[in-house]
Amino acid sequence: MSSVRRACDACHRRKVRCDGKMPCRHCTQASLICTFDAIPKKKGPRGNQARVISEIRDAQQRANLALKLRDSYDGSDGLSTRSAWAPTPGLLSRELVDACTNFFFDHMYPTMPILHRERFYQTHVRNMGFSLESYCLVCALCAFMMIQPGMILPGVGTSGAEVIQDGTPMGRTLLEEALRVRKGYDYVESLSAAPVITSFFLFGSHFCLDKHKVAWFHLREATTLAQILDMHVEDTYHTGDMVECIRRRRLYWLLFVTERAYALQKHHPLTLFDSIAMPTIDEDPSERLAVSGFIYLVNLFRPFDQVFVGLWNKTRQDCSTAWLGRLQGQLANALPTHLESTESQAADLRTSQQWLRNMVWTLSITNGYLSTSSADTSMTFKFPVEIARDLVTVTGELSKQSMEVHGIGLIEKLFDVACTLTDVMACVPMGSTSLEIGPHDYLNHFLTLISTLRGGQARYLPLLLTKVNDVMSTMAGPIIPLLSFDEPQDGRVEEQSDGSNSSRSSRLFVPPSLSTASSDMSMYSTSSFNDSVSTGLGPSPLVFEDGFMSGEELEYLR
Repeated sequence: MSSVRRACDACHRRKVRCDGKMPCRHCTQASLICTFDAIPKKKGPRGNQARVISEIRDAQQRANLALKLRDSYDGSDGLSTRSAWAPTPGLLSRELVDACTNFFFDHMYPTMPILHRERFYQTHVRNMGFSLESYCLVCALCAFMMIQPGMILPGVGTSGAEVIQDGTPMGRTLLEEALRVRKGYDYVESLSAAPVITSFFLFGSHFCLDKHKVAWFHLREATTLAQILDMHVEDTYHTGDMVECIRRRRLYWLLFVTERAYALQKHHPLTLFDSIAMPTIDEDPSERLAVSGFIYLVNLFRPFDQVFVGLWNKTRQDCSTAWLGRLQGQLANALPTHLESTESQAADLRTSQQWLRNMVWTLSITNGYLSTSSADTSMTFKFPVEIARDLVTVTGELSKQSMEVHGIGLIEKLFDVACTLTDVMACVPMGSTSLEIGPHDYLNHFLTLISTLRGGQARYLPLLLTKVNDVMSTMAGPIIPLLSFDEPQDGRVEEQSDGSNSSRSSRLFVPPSLSTASSDMSMYSTSSFNDSVSTGLGPSPLVFEDGFMSGEELEYLR
């Protein structure tokens, strides 16, 4: 038997005879990697073989892990290209990032003035290839731009002509990408505001996709990360980079407003409070208009604190007529006649103002505080008609684009006001004549508007038509005469005589989905609306039960 000139590294370490093969018999039996890399040393006493095998195996596993980690990074961008959380190569092209970023700063920034354009490019866009934090932030922003405001993607058709593509599918892809890649680093321990903003964009995207459990999770994630960074503590804004401090302050107030609006929509509790100073219009003279509109928005939601939310969620009982009346007065005077803001901000502000008035009225009737003889019109049963009138007036002066950039959040507010108006029309005598513009006209305006806004026709129009059909079926007279607003792009209008001598005929709006199908609105399932009520999509129909109204008020409704 020929002698072996040199034992393998493992056999040498174990002090056993090596057969010199590659791999040798002992390494094969012990599931070790057979190598001949070690420099020969002097022989020593035989040790514990089991311990030695364990040490060898551990050392080899550590070396193998280090090798995998080294190989998981390429030399161009420093990001993992082989792990399960690696960014998808080529998904976020510079053209796509530039288009989404420009759309955000051109259309969304006044409502969300939380990023600095130049610093965003320098800190995050340029570092997407080196930082997972930056990559996730940019990816989440792009997803949000394509899902909420309905950003369209320019593309090229087979004939070479430019075509327009819906950005929502791409937005979903980017949303999934951001969620997956974000698992690759510990964003909770980050000292940057980037993870907070990322979570906010993730919330907004899921909200628009009607995934409210996931949306609520990411909103709470954003508020929790903000509190971890002490953004609720005023002293944290007095040191450090002032540009960064200004954006962080605005971010806190944006989360403050968003949490309150979502709490009212979905009956959630609050986590952020009025604990720091407000932004000021003097902090950046170049952004005076945008900051002014943002301050209006914050002030609009500040009265809806834990007291109101507690009453709204029925965790408190200390409500009063005087308090609700004062709150209605605050809302009525919250915005000046002329707003120093952009048009997109005005769309959000004016719609939110009327929606909040509707919420306070709903709380008033829930607690049985309305009266037919109240001197305060906000405490009467017909007040939703006044709210609808004011909302019709302001939306009639706004462009379609200024409303659509706010996504379904604005449409949902229109839907809530329209639902309340429908209930009141069915229960409270209006006393208007055919020559007057009244509740039927307002309701028809909402139907027309919701049908033409992106996202409204598919989700909210069927629900509203079902409610109108159910409630109005018990009412006499023509259904919904159309007021002469801008004609819907996809719907049609039919002339219908009411059989009277009035010079005004009824013009009935037929939505696009009914233009080529049966005009029987029973095609929409009533259960869909009931489901939406149970999930907080719209206000519940008014239920006049004992304890809601006095006997005098019930008799008035009869």
